[in-house]
Amino acid sequence: MLVGLETGDDAAIYRIDERVALVLTLDFFAPIVDDPFDYGQIAVANALSDVYAVGGIPLTALNIAAFPRDLGPDVIARVLEGGQVKAEEAGILIIGGHTVDDKEPKYGLAVTGIVTQGEQITNANAQPGDVLVLTKAIGSGVITTAGKAGTAPEEVIRNAVQSMATLNRGAANAMLEVGVSSATDVTGFGLLGHLSQMMKASGLSAVLSRSAVPVLPGVEELLEAGNVSGGTSRNMEALGDAVSLEDGVSELDFVLMADAQTSGGMLISVPEDRAGALVKSLIANETLYSEVIGEVVTGDAGTIVVRK
Repeated sequence: MLVGLETGDDAAIYRIDERVALVLTLDFFAPIVDDPFDYGQIAVANALSDVYAVGGIPLTALNIAAFPRDLGPDVIARVLEGGQVKAEEAGILIIGGHTVDDKEPKYGLAVTGIVTQGEQITNANAQPGDVLVLTKAIGSGVITTAGKAGTAPEEVIRNAVQSMATLNRGAANAMLEVGVSSATDVTGFGLLGHLSQMMKASGLSAVLSRSAVPVLPGVEELLEAGNVSGGTSRNMEALGDAVSLEDGVSELDFVLMADAQTSGGMLISVPEDRAGALVKSLIANETLYSEVIGEVVTGDAGTIVVRK
């Protein structure tokens, strides 16, 4: 076992010979958008992201599904169709799966991939002086929470769906091309939660620039209106004293950066002398963003200072 439970990494990595290792992960969740096709696409993009985060190539997957009997075959078919379309875009095969009867729909994948031994990327190897780069805007949790309440504009929801359904394959390609220290994808623990986890696993601290963090359109207005999910509130509670806010950084900024994401971007720790090359490669690989948002420093493991 090359990567297991110890660091809370994105996927398990198991060596099968001197060159190749298996990458194993699973992820599934209840609907966060109304459209079943979009839901299927997002769920698959989200599950594949864990393989991309460790520098792996996803190969096959098994559907994990729970549907109520009264949902209707047409709706279920659209969920699975959305997942299949996204899997085809990623170049993987969905080769089976399992479905159970459940009152609340749930869908996702168990994914198997490969990585060349020695080229795997973990969340536990950030180095002092590294630059932090983010590849998707944050705020999807705010938007989907408002969407469930019926208060999010359709255009705002569409922008969030486009972001969440975008594969992190381009970011993975860029990371492998340039060579990075560490990486993780930003999902349920929010930007601050996943960054804190990376820093804790690496025994380091981070400084984050709030103004440099990209935010999905319409998020600030929805956040000011009180659209905060339960997952985000739990993230803030879990972070506790690990996060320090400097002057000019508001409590709403803290909420936003702790916002529980679905299928967020890659958070990458890269040596400063390779940061420019990484940004260029991310752009060439057509990632949605390639923003430098902070740096890795020595300090209490897992702590983060947020500047304006």
